[in-house]
Amino acid sequence: MRIDIISAVPELLLSPLNTSILKRAQNKGKVIINIHNLRDYAYDKHKQIDDKPFGGGPGMVLKPEPFFECIENLKKECSYEHIIFTTPKGKLFNQRLANKFSLAGNILFVAGHYKDIDDRVRQTFATDEISIGNFVLTGGELPALLMIDAIVRVIPGVLNDSESALNDSFQDSEEFIEAPCYTRPAEYKGLRVPDVLLSGNEKEIKKWKYDQSSVLTEKWRNYNNNGDVND
Repeated sequence: MRIDIISAVPELLLSPLNTSILKRAQNKGKVIINIHNLRDYAYDKHKQIDDKPFGGGPGMVLKPEPFFECIENLKKECSYEHIIFTTPKGKLFNQRLANKFSLAGNILFVAGHYKDIDDRVRQTFATDEISIGNFVLTGGELPALLMIDAIVRVIPGVLNDSESALNDSFQDSEEFIEAPCYTRPAEYKGLRVPDVLLSGNEKEIKKWKYDQSSVLTEKWRNYNNNGDVND
């Protein structure tokens, strides 16, 4: 898989993309990730990439020319199955979308910044508009990183344990929370691991995990429906 990211602030992307699982995936050759600095495609002497919005209002809008130049150049190199715009106005990201995107060969993320991107860029190039929640961030770099992490980790061979991604919360369905996890020591500061997990009885352990998942999933549903974690 090849992933390209266009950003006005590429420094925000460097550390997460070169750490942990994302770094390992690149070292294994499972994914190639390229960062493109939007300012490299602004050709005026001041490298200006933003301007005041037409019609007035606060904030600055990213100009269309650098995006068109960058995206058109990238499209000459490869064909993208998905050109993803990170936006609070988009479809809510979930595990199903992560799985879908992980099957692609080439993905381009367009990370907005400041107030917004000139909408002609979206109209021309966007195949997918994705949000990570009903809140506003400074830019689209963090949502892009979140999605890339979720996408890359389900690519076969990225994780050492081939079953880890398959057993994660939300992997089997859109509303499934994984049961609590424990490890050694069996008792610590008076807190003991549930006896069933120490029993070796696989049938009972499986039932316990299912029951715990059901309780946690119901709590998660109540929280998301009512906005109160204690419901």
